[in-house]
Amino acid sequence: MAISAKDVMALRQRTGVGMMECKAALQEADGDTEAAVALLREKLKGKMDERTDRQAHEGVVAIARGPQAVAMIELQSETDFAARNDGFLTAAQQIADLALAGPDGEQAVSDAMTKIVDELRITIKENISVGRAVKFSDGTVGLYLHHNRQVGALVAGEGDFSDELLAGLCQHVVAAVPPLTPEPLAVEESGLPGDLIEQQKALFVEEADASGKPESIIEKMVAGKLRKWIGEHTLMGQTYIRELDARKPVQHYMPKGGLIKRFVRYQVGH
Repeated sequence: MAISAKDVMALRQRTGVGMMECKAALQEADGDTEAAVALLREKLKGKMDERTDRQAHEGVVAIARGPQAVAMIELQSETDFAARNDGFLTAAQQIADLALAGPDGEQAVSDAMTKIVDELRITIKENISVGRAVKFSDGTVGLYLHHNRQVGALVAGEGDFSDELLAGLCQHVVAAVPPLTPEPLAVEESGLPGDLIEQQKALFVEEADASGKPESIIEKMVAGKLRKWIGEHTLMGQTYIRELDARKPVQHYMPKGGLIKRFVRYQVGH
């Protein structure tokens, strides 16, 4: 059948594939645009797979919010140029919406997400992939996406949290990185891996033994250092970044009976 130049151009704009390849795909698909897209995706799959060996350290973080849940995803690309593409940003938001409709917690990449990524690979011609995806649907959830779209955070709380405090806690999680402060590893001490605590304790014991001080003093030194380390590496123990001058831990700002259930931080390339 005859294929119009208008149809070929429309397919090229949609896929980013050359005019001749688009025309051939439309002819093979008898003018059916969706079928032509599927044909191009299949024919170019080999080339797309070859790109997966390329480093993809750029990209964006996207967040989707619903009445009872929030989802966040990381969409990776090879270059910052691709990550600023309008089509890339739109696709990232579509993938975040899919994560919002998916199960709670960390998510595997779904077939629907893969389809969006495959079309991006054809159009942008880079190694593009969904790095991570997560959904929080428990309690009251706060969110924060930095203006550069490179880093974002979700915090799930239970209790009488104000929107301002939840947003502030998300900003704290985003900003809590060296050299300002260590990255929080858990909400509180009970969330830290026991072997990690024991490893740190062993290091402090070794340091204290080298001081040559009496055993009773060494025990106090180790206990103090370990307590300080736990405070520095848990969200509740860290000095609240939005109120640094007050020098008070995040725990101080919790509403009565309120608690943080979990948090997550995404940063492109980390």
